[in-house]
Parts: sequence; structure tokens; C-alpha cells
Amino acid sequence: MAQKIIIDADPGIGDALALAVAMLDPELDLLGVTATAGTVSGPVAARNVQAIVEALDPPKWPRLGCSEAEQPDVDLNFGSAAFSPAALNGESGLGDFEFAVADLHHQRESAKVMIDLVRDNPHEVTLLTLGPLTNVHLACERAPEFLELLRSIVCLAGSVQAGGDVTAAAEFNVYADPVAARNVLRSRATKTLVPLDVSRKAVLTFEQSDRLPQGETRVGRLLQALLPYAFRAYHQHLGLEGIRLHELVALAAVARPRLFSTRAMDVDVEVRGELTRGMTVFDRRGIRNWQTNIEVAHDVDGQGVVDYLTSVLSRVRE
Repeated sequence: MAQKIIIDADPGIGDALALAVAMLDPELDLLGVTATAGTVSGPVAARNVQAIVEALDPPKWPRLGCSEAEQPDVDLNFGSAAFSPAALNGESGLGDFEFAVADLHHQRESAKVMIDLVRDNPHEVTLLTLGPLTNVHLACERAPEFLELLRSIVCLAGSVQAGGDVTAAAEFNVYADPVAARNVLRSRATKTLVPLDVSRKAVLTFEQSDRLPQGETRVGRLLQALLPYAFRAYHQHLGLEGIRLHELVALAAVARPRLFSTRAMDVDVEVRGELTRGMTVFDRRGIRNWQTNIEVAHDVDGQGVVDYLTSVLSRVRE
């Protein structure tokens, strides 16, 4: 039986790739995709999600959730503009992808979509978060039983030893809403964290992209609209000859957990520090009464993640 998941995303080229794979992987039942502010504002994220779904036209369309939240005001005084969302994804979030989508007649708020789907499928749904945890925090406020009704939650967030990306200490998804991150990551839900240390280990090179669908297929057209921009941006701003597949790594943690090693840890989030706002702090002192509160991905087979991408997308012939 296919694994039921909800994806909360802020697309983002990386999110778009992960959403494409999630919609087309026969081992996943993507119940819903909810938009959150992060890489782009909430309304733009909702439009991007809708555009990706319409471009792929999967056999089963997920339920969509919208957000009206503004894009987080990310202070780059202690970071680098090279890590700003616009630098790597373009102002629209989807690079050079040109699309027109019709306005949804019945827009549903992201948090409500999450709550409704989880209540309809208690203890069966894995929630995968690819952006800031704002929507999850809001869902918890509106339905205190929300996290308890999940099968598990997998979060692309934080850093153990790798430092940050948006600042020297903080990873973007936590930095954008550290209060939400703290409340969700410290909750009693069954949780797995995919930190920057691990998510950066899967890189799609230009040569490997030749294994992906080309030409006049739904997937091929979408990839041709997204990947060239991403390759240029990573080369220009980060000096990399490839694209880091952060979001796809997080999806693989749900769909291909055998590619990962994990360990139990204790995490908290700094919400006020001038230089450390959004830093994920792990207690590794080895104290006798030390309590763990989260499973943290420790390592990943990066090539296995790339193979997962190519194997799923290469099946699509139309």
C-alpha cells in the first residue's frame, strides 16, 4: 500500500523537483500539498504549487492549501546574499518557468487542509515540511491533537555541525520562523530532522541531468524550464558545478529511509540571539539523565538520492 503523505512547501526549484517526484512515485500517496511563505510569499508559493501540479497533471491531484503570509524578512547582515532565496530560485521562485494558472475558486487555508486530511486519516499520514514550520505551528494552535494524529513528521531544517546557510549559525527554514520551529521540534510527536549536514550531500551534476527525461513530455518540459536556471545560479553564486538536492533528500527520508542512518538527539532552537537567531542547538554532553526528543539524519547515500530522482521521473512517458 502506498504511503500517505502531505507536503508543506515554499517552492523553490528544489521543492518543485521534490513535488514532481512525490506526485509520480507509485509508492507514495500524496494527499495534499500546502503552501507556506519562505522562499517566496504565501500567495506566490500557492501559485507555484498549483503551476507544478497543473504542469504534471498527475493521475491523482493532491488537495491544495493556500497561505496569505508574507515572505519572511530575512536579515542578511550576518549572512551572504548568495544564499538569499531569490539568488538561487529567481524572483518567482521557479527560475525561468513561465506559466499561467487559473485562480482557485475555493481556496483552502494550508493549516485547515493539513488538519482535515490528518483527521480523515488518523495515524496514517507522514507530514513532510520543506519550508519554514509556520503552517505546522498554526495547525497545532488550531487543533492541539494535530501532531498526535500524524504517523510522523519529517522536517528539512536546521544544522548539527555544518553551520548555517542564511547566516553563519542558522539554516533558512528555522531562521525564517524560529518560534514555530522551536515549538514543533520540541513537541512530543514522532519526528525526524533532515539537517543541512545531510541534505547538502546529494548533488545533481550536469552530466547526471542527462539521465532525466528530455523533450516533449510533461516532466521533460518542466525540467527544461527549471534546471538550466538552477545550474546557472549555483555556478554563479556558490561556485558549484551542480545543484544541491536538499528537498529531494528530505523526500527520500520518507520514501527511501534505507538510504539514511539516523541517531536520537535532543534539539532546541535559539529564538533571540543577535548572531545565533534560528540556530538549532543539540545537547551532546552525554549526561546520564539526557533525554532525546528527535531522530536526526546522520548520513545519506547521496548517489542513491540522485538515482531515486532519475528512476521515478524516467518512468513517465507522456
